[in-house]
Amino acid sequence: MHTGKHGDKPIAAAGAILAAMALLGLIDNTVSVIARDLGLWQFHLIRALMAVALMGFLSMLGLVRLKPNRNWAVALRGGFTALSMLIYFGCLAFLPIGQVAAGLFTAPIWVMLISARFLGKPIGVARILAVGIGFGGVLLVLNPFGGGFDWVAMVPLSAGFFYAIGSIATRQWCEGESTFSMLLYFFLSLGLFGAVGLSVLTLWPQQVPAGAAGFILRGLVWPTPMGWALTVLQAVGSIAGVGLIIRGYQLGEASYVAIYEYSLLFFAAGWSWLLWGQQLKPLAALGIVLILVSGAIIAIRSRRQR
Repeated sequence: MHTGKHGDKPIAAAGAILAAMALLGLIDNTVSVIARDLGLWQFHLIRALMAVALMGFLSMLGLVRLKPNRNWAVALRGGFTALSMLIYFGCLAFLPIGQVAAGLFTAPIWVMLISARFLGKPIGVARILAVGIGFGGVLLVLNPFGGGFDWVAMVPLSAGFFYAIGSIATRQWCEGESTFSMLLYFFLSLGLFGAVGLSVLTLWPQQVPAGAAGFILRGLVWPTPMGWALTVLQAVGSIAGVGLIIRGYQLGEASYVAIYEYSLLFFAAGWSWLLWGQQLKPLAALGIVLILVSGAIIAIRSRRQR
């Protein structure tokens, strides 16, 4: 295996990240099926309980460390990231996964803008160019003006915004924290959001449309066997995917490894085509390429300024 500087193994790191994105792209494509019978809030609660139980078991075996050094830091970071995923998964029931993933991957742009505004970090010409390229790519993928302005198509951008805040919190507040302690609080936050939403909708039930259209408004129901199976797949797949991401960052330099996370855009679209026959339009495919170029520019400039 080729080894880079300081013991890095860039090829192995890239392989781990690509495997993670392929897995996450697959399980994210199951949300549209889960949404037919289960509600968003119950889904997150059940998935969080499964994931926390699994991590607790791994902790009992001594394989992971769950106790954080600063509870407040990992709790805030987990809350912002969980809010991002709440929006992300909610959008998957209504929009093609390529559009939703494109919105999520505006996170590096948001990180740069927030860091410049509130942390005083310089942007530079190259990064300004990257923002323009990335935002142009997002507009091509989301196509919010295709049939008159559609604000729903812009909602995935908020997932990227909150994910960016979680990323900044990871860097600013969570240095020295174990990855699994942060993952634990992420799932605890998702479980809390799910429990609150489920309680509200159970106490004050709404008129719920049939199928995936009722995903956000659906209260407590008994999951179908398919719903149980796919939720278990989500819980186990999420842990496995994050484990591969962790391994990737252990094997390679962070700014190099981060570029490969953008492959989720391609894997999500690829699985969507294989499973459901959804095809990317040429402009949307061009938009994904522009987002990838934007992320690469930001990552490379970040590396050079360290």
